[in-house]
Order: sequence, then C-alpha cells, then structure tokens
Amino acid sequence: MSETTNTNEEKKKPTLNGRRALPSNNSNEEENEVPEMEAFGLIPRGFNPKDYLRVVDVHMFKEPHEINKQQHHTDKYYSPKLIVRRGQSFQIQIDFNRPYKSETDQFWLEYLIGRYPQQNKGTYIPIPVGDVLKPGQWGAKITHKENNSVRLSIMSSATCIVGKFRLYVAVWTPFGILRTHRNSATDTYILFNPWCQQDAVYLDDEKEREEYVLNDVGIVFHGNINDIKLRSWSYGQFEENILDACLFLMDKAELELSGRGNPIKICRVASAVINSRDDNGVIAGSWDNTYTYGVAPSAWTGSVDILLEYYSSKQPVRYGQCWVFAGVFNTFLRCLGIPARLITNYSSAHDNNANLQLDFFLDNEGKVDTKLTKDSVWNYHCWNEAWMTRPDLPVGFGGWQVVDGTPQETSDGMYRCGPASVQAIKHGHVCFQFDAPFVYAEVNSDIVYQRREKNGTRVIEKIDTNHIGQLIVTKEVGGDGMMEITEEYKFQEGSEEERLALETAVMYGVKKQTTQDTMYQPQTDVDMDFQVQKAVLGSDFKVTITFRNKSRNYYTATTYLSGNIVFYTGVSKNEFKKQSFSAKLEPSSSSAFNVMIKSSEYLSDLLDQASFHFFVTARINETGKILATQKATVLEVPTLRIKTQGETVAGKEMSVIVEFTNPLKQTLENVTLRLEGPGVLRTMKKEFRQIPMNSTLIWEVKCIPKRPGLRKLIASLNCDALRHVYGQLNVQIQKP
Repeated sequence: MSETTNTNEEKKKPTLNGRRALPSNNSNEEENEVPEMEAFGLIPRGFNPKDYLRVVDVHMFKEPHEINKQQHHTDKYYSPKLIVRRGQSFQIQIDFNRPYKSETDQFWLEYLIGRYPQQNKGTYIPIPVGDVLKPGQWGAKITHKENNSVRLSIMSSATCIVGKFRLYVAVWTPFGILRTHRNSATDTYILFNPWCQQDAVYLDDEKEREEYVLNDVGIVFHGNINDIKLRSWSYGQFEENILDACLFLMDKAELELSGRGNPIKICRVASAVINSRDDNGVIAGSWDNTYTYGVAPSAWTGSVDILLEYYSSKQPVRYGQCWVFAGVFNTFLRCLGIPARLITNYSSAHDNNANLQLDFFLDNEGKVDTKLTKDSVWNYHCWNEAWMTRPDLPVGFGGWQVVDGTPQETSDGMYRCGPASVQAIKHGHVCFQFDAPFVYAEVNSDIVYQRREKNGTRVIEKIDTNHIGQLIVTKEVGGDGMMEITEEYKFQEGSEEERLALETAVMYGVKKQTTQDTMYQPQTDVDMDFQVQKAVLGSDFKVTITFRNKSRNYYTATTYLSGNIVFYTGVSKNEFKKQSFSAKLEPSSSSAFNVMIKSSEYLSDLLDQASFHFFVTARINETGKILATQKATVLEVPTLRIKTQGETVAGKEMSVIVEFTNPLKQTLENVTLRLEGPGVLRTMKKEFRQIPMNSTLIWEVKCIPKRPGLRKLIASLNCDALRHVYGQLNVQIQKP
C-alpha cells in the first residue's frame, strides 16, 4: 500500500465528534489492520515465534458438495467462499506445525467485520475453544484430532450480524498473541437462518422455505382484475456477485453494522435504497412512457442485470416500475435469507391525502374533471412481504410484513414503506409502525364520485366501496399458479368484522371523511354496468353498457362513455374515445347498448401495457341523478415462443430458440430481445432493426447449462410500438 492512498484514507475518515469515541461502523467492505504479533510487553531477545504452536493452514470445507454448504442450504450460491446461516454449527479444520496439546497450547478464533470492530457491538467476536456448544450462541469445540490437525465445530449466534466476516486464528504465547495473517480465502458470509428456531426469520414449513428462500424464479401477476396476466421473473439470488451486491446495498444505505442482525431494520432501509429517490438508490422509476438512455421497465427479465449494474456503476439503473422494484427487493431479501414473496394488489388505491377515499370529481355533464381529480387507482400494484417476528410490536403481529420499494409517498422524510404487519392491517391496528395507514388505504379505500353544484354545495353521486383491493395474490408454493391472499389483508366486504376493523383504523387516526355535510341520495332503482370485450392488440372491439330499470317508471338516460389510454397507475395520457347517446329505459326491464372501438382510434397513442380505462356516466333526465362506473381493461399481447434443441444436460452445449410473429398492421422498429435463465444462461440481448407485419423472427442462442434440475427460461421483447411481450419455458436439465 503506497503512502498516497494512505493519506486519502485519512482524509476520508469522518471527523470525530464529542459524542462518539469511534466513527460510525457502517461499511462491510472496509477493514482494519490486525497485528500478527500482539506483544504483552518487551520481547526477550531469544524469542522465536517458530518455537510455539503455529497455524500452517485452515480448511473451510466451502465447496458446494461439502458438509457446510449442504447442511446450511447455501450450496446454490455461485461463490467460492464459505457461506453459512446463523445459529447453526459448521466445521473447519486447522493444520498446525505440530500436534496440538490441549494441556499447554492455547488458541482461539476471531471473527471481525467492518473497520472498527468492537466486542460490545458484535463486530469483533473472539471465540474460545470449549467443551460444549450452546445452541444459538457463539462457541467452538474440537470434534476430532489427527496428527497435526484439529477439526472444529463452530456455532454462531442466532442474532448475529448478517454479512461477510474475516477470520483469524490466534495463538497464545507467554510474550504475546500470534495471529494468522489476513487471508480472504477464509472469509465467511453469515446469513439469516429460516431453519433455526431462534432466528427472527424462522419459518416452520419446509415447502415454504424452499419457495420463499431457495426458489430463484417467480411469477409477477399483472394486467387487471378482469384480465389477470402473468409473467416470469428471474430473482437469481444465487448468481455470481449478487450476494456482494446485496451487502453493498446496506453499505450504501449506511446501516450501522451492529443493526444488521435485525430484519426489521434491514427491510426498512432496503425499502428506501431500492429506489433512487433521495439516496441515489438502485432503480430510477419512470412512468411517462419515454425511456431514453435506459431500459424500458417492461424489458427486464430479472434482477441480476440490475443489481450487478448498480454494484459496478454505483449509479441508479434506469428504469423501473412497481414490479421491477418488487422483483429486485425480493432478490435482496431471499439472498440474505429472509423469506419473501412478491404480492400483487389489483385496483390499488394511491390516495394522496390518506383519507381512505379516492375523490373523482365530475363536471355538470358527468364527465370526470381531470384537473381536480388528484387520486388514482392503479390497475395493480406490486409490493413484497417479508417473514419475521416483530418483538417491537405486541404479540400476534409477527409473520408476513409489507415492505414496498416503489417510491409513492415519503415516510419519515424518505421514499420508503414498511415493514407493516399484515395482521395489523387486517384488524385495523394501524398505530403500529411502519406505514400501516398507507397500506391500509391501498387495500381499503372507497371511490367517491362527486360534483359541485352552481351554489357551491358538493353532491356525492356515487360511493363505490368494493372497487379497491378486490383481489390480492401471490404465486402458489411449489407451482406457477396463483394463490389468493385477500383475506390475509381484509375481512369479507360488508361483514361485522370488517366494520370493526374500519372503526379501529379510524380510532387510530386514519382519516375517514364523513358524508354528513354533503347531499348523498343516489338513484337506487336503476343499475348500470358495462363489459369490455376481450380483444387482441390491433383489433376492433366493443363495449356493452347495460341498464336495469327496477322501477315502474319510464326513464331516459343521457349516457357518456369516455375511453382513455392510461398508465397502469390509472393516470390518463389522453382520451381517445368520446361517445354520448340517449338510452330509453322501459319500466322493470333491462336494455343493452354497444359502442364500437376501432383499432385506428387507439393504436397511435398506445402505452406500455396496452391499458385502457373506461368511464361511463349516465344522467337520469327525469331525476337529475347520475350513475357512474369505471373499469380498466388490457389488450391481449402476443407472446414469445421458446423451445430447446438437442439434449439438455448439465455441462453440454444446447440450443435455445426464440420465435415471434408481428401481429400489428405496421413494421416494428428497433426491437430488443432479452433471454435469461438462472443456472442455464446469463442474460443475452439481441437487437433487430425491423420486423415487417406478419413476419416471424427467429433467434437461436447456444449455451452450456451449469446446474441440473428444473430450470426456467424467460424472454422479453421490447420496442416503442409493443411492450410487455414475454415468453417462458420450463426445462429439465439432466445430470451428466
């Protein structure tokens, strides 16, 4: 190490203040110098360290097939270092220069992390060699002696810091302590342990541990409530350098090393550092359909490229939307050993003033006034749940916790959200940290349609209590199907328990506006609804509006349909269809009216997710009352076809072929294809200048799969005219 770098180091050191004796220790990367000879005083002239017990070599048993990684479920990590889980014993072997004599020789182990190791902070851990191991506490005992070697079993604490530790072996001599020199080959990663009962993230079901910790691919549910779509996402938590990248995120967030054994703290800081707002975090969000100088959110097929790019550039990766934030967050949690799953909430409220209602303002004709309407309904919103105990809350609120890395609103001054107990949200106990009121509103708000009369009074035309949070889902354990978890978040609509939970939430300070000060007498004797025909991108389709007149009166309804091209966040880009008509409603009967939507009306303006939002409002002329309803719909987008050629055997070359046929009545330009599959191939990219209409593109990739077992290939196609085109294929890779 040259002089100059040393002075730079000095400059970087934070100035000490009067409050703390040592600078903050919040980097796993930085190290301190550890003396190899720590003298007790003056060293006599004849002292020769070689006369004493000396360490010749340390064996870590760190290969994937060896005992440590097998027992600790870390054999899938693509890393040459030892990786173990806390609160569970592991083995190492020390070779000395002569046989070890327990009567006269004395040695111990030292684990260090960070630049300022301190014993009381858990960043310096001396481990004497004893006779017994206590479960879940640091300790070491000799299990075997042979010639010059001893075999040790080492137990780590079930609450210890999660990160990369440096290992030294120290030998006592009468004149001082002799230590092994710094050897990065003996570095040991210690992770959370869902298999250990004393760990805060303990999960008792083996099938769930295999899914929520060890599965490196998953499913993202998107689309909307009436048309659920799914796509695969590669988490890739075991891929090369991903573990280091995840530890770097905690350094970036400046989380004190001593707090890194606590999953609550880790989740809270990670939910801020996953997005780039206010801390230059991992992903820059963009919801405006222009993704210059970056990758469109829909093009990513997994988390690995994003994390590795961030780890090397230290600059936010462009661009993400909610499922990208959630996918990367899931990788981070599973990589560190915290059980995690990706959640989709259909019809998710983004309520700007947390009053449990989304206000849609109508003008006198019954159209939505876009200037006044600030709240929005997201077709879907993805977040994560992480599994942990909550010793900071009353009993019963542990288990799944909502964490959300998508920057929506600030929490304690930063864009972050969670961890919020799902159980607390269900029962309305939103007083418990963190951000429970916001999540409660995402799944429980009402939609209120209102308009102002000329004299300034507000008239509420309709309150829709069922639209928000209709369906909350995640991938099922052990399969690719959908598992509904709505009842984990809320009681049955209209039940007594649901009322009680709402009253509890209001008591704990969730604002709920009352409708007393406004007039609200809805038209109850006419029902209106509408259906959107399922349609493929590029084709015409129809919207059918139905009225049911339950009264004995004859009514006429002035009906207005507004079709908007929207972002999946429910924010409108533009209105592409307006149509008014007068509907005659016979007494005690139903009637239906069709409105045709032509592809020429929408194709030029289409956004990312081929997403439309229809508002239908109808004024009953005889009473002046307004009926209003809204629905989102998504067009069917073509898929990519993936197939393999040749035998699929680990270590042998195979071919993957991706095919796509352009369904649009136009040429696609500047098309990017991506293909990845954890354990089979690293992400490949290919650009195509043009794909004429109705023509088929074929892309062949050769690869050598690394690991046997059931693997998944995931592909995406992206261009300005067409996004969210995906394909996936399960492949059984045989043992060689």
